[in-house]
Amino acid sequence: MRFRDRSDAGRRLAERLSTVDTDNAVVIALPRGGVPVGAVVAEELGLPLDVILVRKVGAPLQPELAVGAVTDGDEMRLTINRDIQRELGLSDEEIEQLARRQLPEIERRRETYYSGRSPTPLSGKTVIVVDDGVATGATVNSALRLIRAQKPARLILALPVAPADTIAKLEEHADEVICLQTPSPFYAVGAHYTDFSQVSDEEVISLLDRAHARERGT
Repeated sequence: MRFRDRSDAGRRLAERLSTVDTDNAVVIALPRGGVPVGAVVAEELGLPLDVILVRKVGAPLQPELAVGAVTDGDEMRLTINRDIQRELGLSDEEIEQLARRQLPEIERRRETYYSGRSPTPLSGKTVIVVDDGVATGATVNSALRLIRAQKPARLILALPVAPADTIAKLEEHADEVICLQTPSPFYAVGAHYTDFSQVSDEEVISLLDRAHARERGT
């Protein structure tokens, strides 16, 4: 299976999710790439859409290799990929220093995407976390932990593509994981899309604004 683009992936995910009980549910997408996928899922299922601000912590000299992920809710939350950490011989302190470099970008995105709006409360809700795919799963893992701390009634992770071993690890942090394909060998998320263009802040803002207007019925 190859997705035409993120919207196509969102439509296919929405079809799979159509059998899930979505009463009192909300779609939470990971910016930026997860937002076009999550926007289609939310629209198809008639659900609210919001984002969670998590940043990958790239390895030194290999920024695309995730050694962890970080969020900055009430306090910084750092999730470390211990396998990558051991492989690279990095200490917890070194990874924490790398993580702190991501905090200004998280704050910038908070100001940009929320524009004074408060994040959607997640307590007691069915939360469907959506991304455009995962490789190591470090960023999604961090997002799941942050959401779980907000005490949702049910936590579902929905992905177009991911390696099977990553899915097995993520299943420990969600009540249900839905993944459309788990190819082996797995090389990169973008290899499973015909169009995997970079998503801009402007596109994220537009999709969020459209979803919020739909919720208000305007």
